[in-house]
Amino acid sequence: MKKVLVVDDEQSILTLLKYNLEQAGFEVLTAMDGLEGKQLAETMQPDIMILDLMLPKLDGMEVCKLLRQQKIMTPILMLTAKDDEFDKILGLELGADDYMIKPFSPREVIARVKAILRRVQIQSDNSSDGQLEENQQIGIGSLKIFPHKYEAFFNEIRLELTLKEYELLHYLAQNKNRVLTRDQLLSAVWNYEFAGDTRIVDVHISHLREKIEEDTKKPIYIKTVRGLGYKLEEPSGQ
Repeated sequence: MKKVLVVDDEQSILTLLKYNLEQAGFEVLTAMDGLEGKQLAETMQPDIMILDLMLPKLDGMEVCKLLRQQKIMTPILMLTAKDDEFDKILGLELGADDYMIKPFSPREVIARVKAILRRVQIQSDNSSDGQLEENQQIGIGSLKIFPHKYEAFFNEIRLELTLKEYELLHYLAQNKNRVLTRDQLLSAVWNYEFAGDTRIVDVHISHLREKIEEDTKKPIYIKTVRGLGYKLEEPSGQ
């Protein structure tokens, strides 16, 4: 039984999500403030966290930031009552894997949770499948991507990536040397309601550059093609 941690300061939201998630077969933990939610994420090892943005004691942004600083990579689905594009971008910058605006339907939340957990399960299953999968990789310069393990390494060091960062990097690598527009990347990696919100792509490209580029202002792996989009290419001389 997969364990879901729901952190929200509205009792009605907690009750609604707890009931529907349990009906869908999940074990559910709840917290009504950010500090308790952070502590439960650290000690109870949930499979996924549904995290409200506006919380007492610690807000959702701070909880997300602190967990990622501790290398706790539990997938986070962030909720907010504010249809605020800045909050959306900032939440994803801090390491949230997905984002939903209130009001929402419980069925949609469950669908998002299941989609995220499917990707995590693929990673877990294939990590234990043996040497065959370990040998299947994409190599570009000092970057190595293991598609069947949902892992990437740079200079032999494992990259700490959110699911979306990994999926974006993998898609760029699959299309090595090909210019991909922001809309193409948005459609391929975020295949639902972020349509047209291409700044999300820019945020994640910036995160990837911080992890694989020596100089993010002069990238040699992920190039910007002005007026078009991005491409991942082999660094010259390698």
